[in-house]
Amino acid sequence: MSADGHGEPARGGQAAARVLVTGGTGFLGGLLLARLVREGRQVRALVRRPGDRERLPTPEVELALGDLADEDALARAADGCEIVYHAAGMNQLCLPDPTPLYEVNVEGTRRLLAAARRAGVRRVVYTSSAATLGGGASHPLDEAAPPPRQLTSHYARSKLEAELVALGFTAVEVVALNPSSVQGPGRVTGTARVFLDYLNGKLPFDMPSRFGICYTEDCVNGHLLAELKGRPGQRYVLNTATLSNREAIDLIAVIAGLADRPRTLPLPFAMAAAVCLESLARVRGTRPILCREAVRTVGHPHLYDGSRAERQLGLRYTPLREAMEATVRWYLEQGLITRRLPRLEGEPGTGGGSEPPRQEGGTAA
Repeated sequence: MSADGHGEPARGGQAAARVLVTGGTGFLGGLLLARLVREGRQVRALVRRPGDRERLPTPEVELALGDLADEDALARAADGCEIVYHAAGMNQLCLPDPTPLYEVNVEGTRRLLAAARRAGVRRVVYTSSAATLGGGASHPLDEAAPPPRQLTSHYARSKLEAELVALGFTAVEVVALNPSSVQGPGRVTGTARVFLDYLNGKLPFDMPSRFGICYTEDCVNGHLLAELKGRPGQRYVLNTATLSNREAIDLIAVIAGLADRPRTLPLPFAMAAAVCLESLARVRGTRPILCREAVRTVGHPHLYDGSRAERQLGLRYTPLREAMEATVRWYLEQGLITRRLPRLEGEPGTGGGSEPPRQEGGTAA
């Protein structure tokens, strides 16, 4: 990535600065870690146990043992590091008890920042979420949006509380990134699962929604540019494009050469189904496959304006068609598609892609 948001960055002496990455065994943290290593940075990865090295995208890192529950371990991990990329967190819906979300996302961030101060870290690049803006129903929201009165999920609430903690911390420089729904190579859950089910002919219904997409490469570039150019105490929304679920499916269909489309399930029907599935899950003592929190999240418009990152960081967003085609081709390379896609070369993939799917959800060190 160059200074204009593409390619390799011109960092000069910064390549010698040691960097700590939290969440390196997860989806976005793994992408960040792999890019930093590829650029020749000295990278230290926070992991819970030595065996977690196998879950990292590359073994070419120094390990630091600890997790977000242990401030002393975090301080040892950050010792000697000039920069911390804090991408660890918990991203789940439908939890019977949301307490772990707040413990990991809010209190974990609080401990990480205190540890960074103790270790003499210069800057923390914090991965927040565009969900903290709430999502405008009539117009895109940007960084100037006031805290929303209501949020659709405990995840969004926990990330908002964590963001307020991070941006209110003045003992070290903190820059926050607020990506919308991160999609692209490496992602196989959440909205990506909807895309994959459609491509595999397993999506009879979808739900009406309008949301922002942040392409994986744009998300990583935005983080690296925030280290170089981000203003302390500022947050930067990252949003490649905004589209509806139907528009996303239509674009994927054009790329793949598919004619079928799923039917749209009205939100009231989806909410009624969620109530039934929650009741059934309580009886069985399991987590529901669909819950009201998830329906609220999908049904609420998530419209975001990511232009500040263009103006202040120099980020250049990938054209949506290019991003989605690269994503579909990655699905094929990973062997995730089981039916023929007429407009793409060859038969269904058999695996062997260069970047395997990354783990999401749960907690990350």
